Amino acid sequence: MVSGPQFHLSSHHQPLPAEYQTTDKGRASAEAYYNNNPSFSSNSDSTTNMSHKLTLTSTIPMPGSSLGMPRLGFGIYQSPTDVCVKSCLTALRAGYRHIDSAQFYRNEFEMGKAVRESGISRSEVFLTTKILSAGGSLEKTYQKCLESVKTIDPSEDGYVDLFLIHSPSPGAVKRKEMWQALEQLVEEKKVRCIGVSNFGIGHINEMKEYAKIWPPQVNQIELHPWNQQRDIVNYCRTNNIIIQAYCPLVRNYKASEENLVAISKKHDKTTGQVLIRYCLQKDWVPLPKSDTPSRIEGNADLYGFELDKEDMATLDGLDQGERGAIVEAVKND
Repeated sequence: MVSGPQFHLSSHHQPLPAEYQTTDKGRASAEAYYNNNPSFSSNSDSTTNMSHKLTLTSTIPMPGSSLGMPRLGFGIYQSPTDVCVKSCLTALRAGYRHIDSAQFYRNEFEMGKAVRESGISRSEVFLTTKILSAGGSLEKTYQKCLESVKTIDPSEDGYVDLFLIHSPSPGAVKRKEMWQALEQLVEEKKVRCIGVSNFGIGHINEMKEYAKIWPPQVNQIELHPWNQQRDIVNYCRTNNIIIQAYCPLVRNYKASEENLVAISKKHDKTTGQVLIRYCLQKDWVPLPKSDTPSRIEGNADLYGFELDKEDMATLDGLDQGERGAIVEAVKND
C-alpha cells in the first residue's frame, strides 16, 4: 500500500425534503499510470484523449495496489432498504461492477445481499462503504468499521474493496482515530484500499503527521460542471489520489440548462448521459444514482459517443465555484 493516514457530513448532506425527492432515488504502477497519461496534466481542465478507449469494464489502477477500480460506479444514497437490493441487481445486470454505500446510508447489507443474489463472483464487484463518525476510541471505531465489513460480506474471508472516511467535520482527533482504524483493517486484509471523502487540501496534508498509509488512495467529492473544485482536483492528481465524483447528475436540478440540453441533442443522448460522460472524460470516477431501472441502465450507456473539445469547453465554462455545490464544496484551508 501507499504509505503514510479521519470525519461528519455537512448540514446539506441530509435526506431531501419530500417536495424535492424523485423516484430516482505497488504505488509504482499508479505513478506510471498518472505519469504516462497526458490527461492528468494540471495545465488541462478538460480531457478528451483516451476517452474513446473507455468501456463499461474499464478500470483505473488503485495507487499502491494491484486492484483496479471500475471507472463507473453506482451510488445508492437515499436508496431505501426495500428498493435497494432490486436497484443494485438491476445495476449489476446492466454491467456495473462498482457500488458505493456508507454507514450513513443504512443500506450496506442490501448492497452485499444484491451481490450474493446476483450470481456474480464477489471478486468481480468493487464495493465501497464509509464511516461518518468515530466510535470514541480506536478500538470502538475499529469494531464499528469491522461490523460494516461483516454486514457487507459475511463470508469467512469477507472484505470491503474501499473504505472511506465520509467527512472531515468531526475534527482532527476523530479523523486520526478513524484513519488508524482503517489502517488496521488493511493490515488484517479486511479492507483492500482506504480513502477519504469531502477532504480539502489541508485535511489531507494533516494526515502526514500520523498516517502509515499516505496519501489516501481516493478522495470522493461533489463534482459536476457547476462545481468543478479545481484546486482539490489538481492537488489529488499531483499526489496520485483517485478522484471520485458524487452527485454527477446534480440531482437533476440542471436538466433544463440550455448548454447541457444543446449538447445532449447534438449527441442524441440524455442530459444525464452527457453529465456522466463528462466526468469520465475528466478522469473522475462518477457515481450516478437512481432507483428507476430504465435510468440505471441508461446511465451506463455511455460508450457509443464522445464529447468533443467544444463540448468539454462549454461544460467547463459552467463552473460556479463553491456556489455551484448542491451538497458541499471542500474547504482547502
